Amino acid sequence: MSILDRDALAASPLADLHALASELSIDGYRRLRKAELVDAILTRQGGGSTVAEEEEEAGAPVEEERPSARRRRGRRGGRGRGGAREDEEETAPAGEEETAPAGEEETAPAGEEETVPADEEGEAAAGPAPEGLEEIEEQVERAVRGKRRREPEVRAEREPEVRAEREPEVRAERDRGQAEEEIVEGEVELLPNGSGFLRVNPPEPSEDDVYVSAAQVKRCELVPGDKISGPRRSPRRSERFASLIRIDTINDRPAEEVVDSTRFDDLPAAFPSERFKFGSDDPTIKAIEWLTPFGLGSRVIIAGPAGAGKTEALRRLAATLTGTQDIHLSLVLAGVRPEEISEWQEGPVAPDAAVSFAASADAQAQTLERAIDQARRLAARGSHVVVLIDTLSGVQPHAARKLLASAKNIAAGGSVTVIATASEPLGGETTVIALDPLLASTGRYPALDLLGSWTIRPEMLVGEAGAEAIARARMEAIGG
Repeated sequence: MSILDRDALAASPLADLHALASELSIDGYRRLRKAELVDAILTRQGGGSTVAEEEEEAGAPVEEERPSARRRRGRRGGRGRGGAREDEEETAPAGEEETAPAGEEETAPAGEEETVPADEEGEAAAGPAPEGLEEIEEQVERAVRGKRRREPEVRAEREPEVRAEREPEVRAERDRGQAEEEIVEGEVELLPNGSGFLRVNPPEPSEDDVYVSAAQVKRCELVPGDKISGPRRSPRRSERFASLIRIDTINDRPAEEVVDSTRFDDLPAAFPSERFKFGSDDPTIKAIEWLTPFGLGSRVIIAGPAGAGKTEALRRLAATLTGTQDIHLSLVLAGVRPEEISEWQEGPVAPDAAVSFAASADAQAQTLERAIDQARRLAARGSHVVVLIDTLSGVQPHAARKLLASAKNIAAGGSVTVIATASEPLGGETTVIALDPLLASTGRYPALDLLGSWTIRPEMLVGEAGAEAIARARMEAIGG
């Protein structure tokens, strides 16, 4: 074998250097970098010692092999194709040469160690080892991909078994949930915002009361005093009271039957025929009763400009209606002065809801709608309700007409009567009580404007003679 110089060795492929090192019986040549391998070959060809041997002879410590490198070789060695493990030291039998495929050159990146999956003895026992870590990783990745492809099939095959195994647990959990539902029963008390409470010990409130949402109240058309029952859930972190999950019964009837019953809008309407008989000595109430009569189911507007005494007339009517039997009276204030709210609260009829003129038109309309909705539900069950509104002037015209249109005399049933103040008639009224601002400003009561006041079909309320008397009074007012 000819002796090669350093330049020739440096220009040779790594595979040729490995073959030459194997022929020269250099131990552990696969672990050496190319430069170190060239030095080892030159030393062996010249009969000298390696750099490590020279340092050892000189008394310098020999750098031990790094444990991490040993661990890496051990792991890679354990993944050989034949399953054989690497020995800690790689040895090649003397005279055995390694050859690389034609046209393929092995190169190691600068600064990285040359790695070998198996030693010569392992290759002989377990077959050829992978050329590098990349091939091993490729095999692992192929195995993982195959496992992933098989997983859906295995899951699909196991799904019926899993369902069958879990079915008793699911059924038991469902049964526990149903058993934990505590059924409560009590009377409904509604709040101004449309929601309410189920009072378990009516009429007094208690900590055991259950909250009823506004959606449940509206869907089931609940009214104050309804006896309802249903399951409750415990209060959550930010809640004080338990909540009703659903409504099962209303007044000892299934809730579905009550909800599916005839709606208020579908009930037949008739002109008012039963007149309100006040029997008051107040001159304003007397004039309204005989010159602008109205009855159950009437749509009444007390009209007039500012300062005409609309609120005063409504207040006198409210005081008179408080003594009327079998009437549910509701007062709602929307768009009024804060001082007027205080006056109403101190009077004989306290408002069920009140917002001042500072509230938006939509907020005023929503406040009025809640009161009207409750009145409609009561009327649908045969009750007579009178809703007093002060005022409709701050509500959008369409919303105001919709509220006024809710007044209805249900044929052979209940009724909703709406008496509201406004600056002028809206259209669709059955009675208009017009006020004269000049008479009101001078304190001359009753301050009715007979020419602007009227009642549609008054004969149905006061008879033919009464209707003729109203007509004569108007004629006298025109002649005067």
